Amino acid sequence: MLAGCSHRRSSSDEHSENIFTDDYGRNVAVPLSPTRIVSTSPAITEIVFALGAEDLLVGRTDFCTYPPATQHIESIGGISNLNVEKILSLKPDLVLSGSMIPKKSTLQMEKMGVPTVCIIEQQQFDGLYHNIAKIGSLIGRSSAADSLIRKIKLSASQIHNRPQKEPPTVYYVVGFGPSGNFTAGGNSFINDIITMAGGQNLAAHITGWSYSLESLLQENPHYIVIRKEDSATFCNTAPYNKLKAVRENRVIGIESGTIDIQVPRNIEAITVIHQRISHQ
Repeated sequence: MLAGCSHRRSSSDEHSENIFTDDYGRNVAVPLSPTRIVSTSPAITEIVFALGAEDLLVGRTDFCTYPPATQHIESIGGISNLNVEKILSLKPDLVLSGSMIPKKSTLQMEKMGVPTVCIIEQQQFDGLYHNIAKIGSLIGRSSAADSLIRKIKLSASQIHNRPQKEPPTVYYVVGFGPSGNFTAGGNSFINDIITMAGGQNLAAHITGWSYSLESLLQENPHYIVIRKEDSATFCNTAPYNKLKAVRENRVIGIESGTIDIQVPRNIEAITVIHQRISHQ
């Protein structure tokens, strides 16, 4: 049935296409000016909105919830198991997939004849600029992308150039509890966010995400950064409630989506963390 839904283009369409190399190293023929885009990545959806191109979006996942206006765009469902039939029914001329989409799903879309480009979140913060530029180029918003990149860089430089004292240690909570303790190591853009805010990532010496509870209690960081919705539970759970940062009200609740995915709002996380650690 899916084979009958193939959207392969005729040779006459080839003159209106560009060849784009995506983050899987695949050369994908994409329309010069796509008008019907499906995004399967919350980060990509947010960037498309930030570029003022939300009118091009005809589909997004259930997890693409920012900005609130995403709710007016038809959902294709979840991420782990893409509803290919639903995507095809929206007649997209471009599908943008990201880090959370299995490669097999991207290849499945390709077999259906829909140009599908994968843009993966990068390990370093500077990767945000590269991804904004890539998406801007793909959707015909290069000028808007350049402007957005300059704006973020300016905001980041204004924070970085302020007088700095000895950087306090900061521990970012990805997960906690009986299942283990998880944070962002030194090879992550979250590490860069903490550093740009004027802090020192407690877990900068590790790669990966796992961190021992014993090390956390022993190192006793100056500040804890955590998603707002998890803050109260963390602060009221033993043994985390014994941490000095918790006892001295140095837990920084961060809005979801501003630090845990690579998006323009990362600058908001940098600003919030900087304001707390520089005024206390």
